Amino acid sequence: MGREYEDFEKPKPSKKHGHARVITMCNQKGGVGKTTSTINLGAVFAELERKVLLVDFDPQGAASVGLGINSYDQAVTIYELLYNDEIDPMTAVAHTNTPNLDIIPANIELSAAEVQLVNEVARESILSTILEKLKPNYDLILIDCQPSLGLLTVNALTAADGVLIPLATEYFALRGVALLIDTIEKVRLRLNKSLQLDGIFATMFDSRTHHSLEVVESIYNAFGDKFLHTTIARTVKFPDSTVAAQPVTEFAPNHPSASSYRKLAAELIQRGALD
Repeated sequence: MGREYEDFEKPKPSKKHGHARVITMCNQKGGVGKTTSTINLGAVFAELERKVLLVDFDPQGAASVGLGINSYDQAVTIYELLYNDEIDPMTAVAHTNTPNLDIIPANIELSAAEVQLVNEVARESILSTILEKLKPNYDLILIDCQPSLGLLTVNALTAADGVLIPLATEYFALRGVALLIDTIEKVRLRLNKSLQLDGIFATMFDSRTHHSLEVVESIYNAFGDKFLHTTIARTVKFPDSTVAAQPVTEFAPNHPSASSYRKLAAELIQRGALD
């Protein structure tokens, strides 16, 4: 693992733990690599000896499946935590096969929450209240959002310290980013003044095509220094690792796809988004 961090200084293991920083992985367009990025970025930080918790906040439950967790075997999922503040959130935590990496799973039951939360008091901050109880146990909490800008996503943004936006290098992926940025800004102004955009990064990049290169240039022109240098290339290793229920950093640790997420983690640390 010597060359993975060649563009950035290799992060050092954390000497202290606790009081996690919360990052929401968000994009209302589906199929842009949110779940893949949540799993693999979390796995890299776990590899760097950070204590990491993933929160599967998508009714499709893809993050849970991608880490080999059957949410239907869990007595408590994120859905139950949203409606019963007497439940200890740690009872919903499932340990994965990756050291230092835990997850709170989700399944299709979570789809009912969007409607049911409407009548709750302080409905936008319920997830924030849950995560406050978990922060002392972790260094990083990553929330995998559903492809929507509904109430669940607003909860995730209200609970977060930072937002990461994975953006596929395709023309149509660019179209909704302005609306997403506007939603983030509204949440920051009205619900969570400490929320910040940690960065936008390109996924499904194919350096062989002019289209991918043009989209990357457009992203950079639009967002400047908020656009992260690290790009995630399109590769069959991602679906293969999902089938194997492993992060790509374990499934193919020496593959360029694993190196890309190590570089992304190093870049975020270098930018001060994490320590």
